[in-house]
Amino acid sequence: MPIRIANAPVSWGIYEFEGIEPKFPYTRVLDEIADTGYAGLELGPWGYLPTDPDALRPELARRGLQLLSAYVPVKLVDADAHAAGEAHALKVGRLLAALGAPVIVLADDNGTVPELVRRAGSRRGSYLNGDQWAVVAAGVNRIARAVHDQLGLKLVFHHHCAGHVETPEETRQLLSRTDPDLVGLCLDTGHWHYAGGDALQAVQEFGERVRYLHLKDCDPNIRQLCIDEQLDYFAAVQAGVFCELGRGGLDFPGVLAAVENLGYDGWAIVEQDILTDDPDAPRRSARQNRDYLRRLGY
Repeated sequence: MPIRIANAPVSWGIYEFEGIEPKFPYTRVLDEIADTGYAGLELGPWGYLPTDPDALRPELARRGLQLLSAYVPVKLVDADAHAAGEAHALKVGRLLAALGAPVIVLADDNGTVPELVRRAGSRRGSYLNGDQWAVVAAGVNRIARAVHDQLGLKLVFHHHCAGHVETPEETRQLLSRTDPDLVGLCLDTGHWHYAGGDALQAVQEFGERVRYLHLKDCDPNIRQLCIDEQLDYFAAVQAGVFCELGRGGLDFPGVLAAVENLGYDGWAIVEQDILTDDPDAPRRSARQNRDYLRRLGY
């Protein structure tokens, strides 16, 4: 089956980050995802879409949308936070499982450590030491095991700028310390490039551990400007570092061909992280991104 294309509330500026309030009602976002040509979506922050499966199911059905996953941030560097993180993942996972979603996307609680927010895109290597990595990996394995055993969901980990798992080296550390049967990689092409990596090389390096795709472009000129002027992560997003697909530095034909060669036949989620006051910008970008992928044959 060919790769199918979905979108997510984050493309409308709907974030899990505290202090960023949604600017659109969920009904408008669902309408615009469907109207711009997407067949599926992610959940967005818990509580943005209805959390009762009997309420959410008809909203999706009338628009022909499939729920695919949800992004779950956890403070993984704190062992005392793992139990609460597991409980939250299971709460979100029960909704996903009830609606036939196959995947849960785990992440660090990105955007909460001021130094990591400030240095996003300019760091190299690993911020954590070996003992800290052991704590993070234990939390990821624990949550992955719980959602698999109790709900039958697959877990993928999302590397992300402004967090403890941002750089290619940090992603290698995480994957080397987690159970490959339980923990896959959600490759976010834009975040990978913003952090100094190359998404095509990531597919070639991690192979079958790449089990979920977030398609995002990254403007190399804006990225370099943000680094040169020491803009933090949120300022970079507001400056438009994540541009429409095909307008930045990503080799999407190469990335998509590479994952297909691995046998990937799941979904690719378009995510264009934005912070904008233009109420029509998300819909315009969603349509442009969908048209671009159609031109590539998806």
